[in-house]
Amino acid sequence: MEHRRHVGRRPFAVALIAGGVALVLAALALLFPVLERMYLGQLGTREAPTLTLAVEGLNGSLRRFEALPGLIAERPDLVQALRDPSDADLIARVNDDLHRTAEDVGLSDIFVIDFSGLTIAASNHWKDLSFVGQNFAYRPYFTLALAGDQGRFFALGTTSGERGYFFAEAVRDGSEIIGVLAVKFTVDDFEEAWRDGSNKLIVLDDAGVIFMASRPAWQFRSLVPLSPEARAAIEETKKYPMDALVPLQAVQAPFDDRFRQVAITDEAGTTERFIVQSQTIPEAGWDVLLLTPAEQAWTRAMGTVALSALLLLLVGLIATVVIQRRMQLQERIRAALSMQEELEHRVSQRTAELKAANHLIMQEVEERRAAENRLRRTQTELIQAGKLAALGQMAAALSHEFNQPLAAVKSFARNAAAYLDRGESEKVRQNVGMIDDMVDRLAAISTHLRNFARRPGEKTEPVLLNRALDTALVILEPKLRATGCRVSHEIGCGDIWVLGGQVRLQQVFVNLLSNAVDAMGDVPDPVIDLTLVQEDSEIHVRVRDRGTGMTEAEIAQLFDPFFTTKEPGKGLGLGLSISYNIVRDFGGTLGGRNHPEGGAVFSVTLKLAEAPSLAAAE
Repeated sequence: MEHRRHVGRRPFAVALIAGGVALVLAALALLFPVLERMYLGQLGTREAPTLTLAVEGLNGSLRRFEALPGLIAERPDLVQALRDPSDADLIARVNDDLHRTAEDVGLSDIFVIDFSGLTIAASNHWKDLSFVGQNFAYRPYFTLALAGDQGRFFALGTTSGERGYFFAEAVRDGSEIIGVLAVKFTVDDFEEAWRDGSNKLIVLDDAGVIFMASRPAWQFRSLVPLSPEARAAIEETKKYPMDALVPLQAVQAPFDDRFRQVAITDEAGTTERFIVQSQTIPEAGWDVLLLTPAEQAWTRAMGTVALSALLLLLVGLIATVVIQRRMQLQERIRAALSMQEELEHRVSQRTAELKAANHLIMQEVEERRAAENRLRRTQTELIQAGKLAALGQMAAALSHEFNQPLAAVKSFARNAAAYLDRGESEKVRQNVGMIDDMVDRLAAISTHLRNFARRPGEKTEPVLLNRALDTALVILEPKLRATGCRVSHEIGCGDIWVLGGQVRLQQVFVNLLSNAVDAMGDVPDPVIDLTLVQEDSEIHVRVRDRGTGMTEAEIAQLFDPFFTTKEPGKGLGLGLSISYNIVRDFGGTLGGRNHPEGGAVFSVTLKLAEAPSLAAAE
């Protein structure tokens, strides 16, 4: 019975799949032409600004050069040259003037034509293919200018072989027209710029000939065959090479009121389809056409149809699966009912296991938190121990630092008493002032030591790096003086704010400077170099001694707790380890290495911060 059920369901599923495939094929046949036409219209609209830019560029060049022939024709030298073309010096001067003018305004050529059409002077007079001596009476721009109108003409140069646009104006002696001044600019730069895009640009003259094209193979071709009259006019004016006037294999079709379609087949038999839009330049009689490849629209339409087909197939498959599952639902319900009790038992058992596991995890989390708190307290105690150890090492120097002012105070007090007995009140006042200065000095030393010995907080905030360095130097001043050690520092005068804690940062620098002093116990002239280097958002504080340096093994263990290179009783081996952890808490780094010129150098890298007032203002 079960086998028969499966056999009955299979033909039904096959029928559903076949129906889905049929729907997909129907959608492909119906949707594709509609979508392609829609995407073609969108493509043409999107590329319309490209055509406008091309037309504006051509119009700009035409407007730029159309007034130049009239202005240049007013030069007196041109009239003299046309009246007396045998004056070689005058002709040479005119040639040079025309050459300079052409270079200044960006023209290809400027040339002067006499009444018979013979060119007597030109800006390209020095070239092998010079216009001088050429007769251009057959050109329309010459005949129009000779009649008193402005001459305009586009053609392939019969002398230079370069395509260009010509403007011409009459040269007048009073009211008499005695010759023509013509200018020419080339269009190669336009075509070079057009080739960068995916679109194709062509420009048609009034006869329908493509005289400008982003694809060189289309030059002097046409989209439709030329009439006999048009070919005769071109041949008469020598406008284009007659053997190049071959129509393209093009098939045109209307699209809408803005665009039309064209298919062009090349000599290799490859056909390209384009959506075409055009604009007219009335002054020149040109039609500028933008040909956008239709392949993009075809690809988008095919992708949309394919996606729709996949969606329909997916819906069909989902429907098939749903139907099959509905047929199997009754059987699964019966099986599910028999398993429900067992599952409930297993869920209850698993829930109890998870609760027990969660309880164990919570216990472990609490133990970890307690361990972290103990670690933090231990680290704080180690920091404090390190500072107290440093104070102990400096005890002798500090004793001298306190005893000297105290001895001075005692001496000044005795002197003041003697002066008081003598009635010399001014000297008594001077001695009392000196006593006051000595007390201020003792108070400053006591304040720095109290701040240094204070237990640090855990807060990390913007602190003044300059103050931490200055305080560390003040704390170590007795030790420095006792050992004869000098500190050469380049700290600068500007405030530098970094992320850290003021007291803990002092501890780091005290440790590093104290270690540097200890490392130079046998150096005759001990010097510590303290430098600051800023890079992007960080600053590096480098402390270099002039001692014997470190071995590779010592460098590898620098920051291990209780590791020290000092003699027994002179160090706990905690200073660098504590400093390393302090700097890491600030988000920075601490490293040590040997200096290439001798000694060791330790570098503290800290993150720069904004001053608290600026941060609050923001």
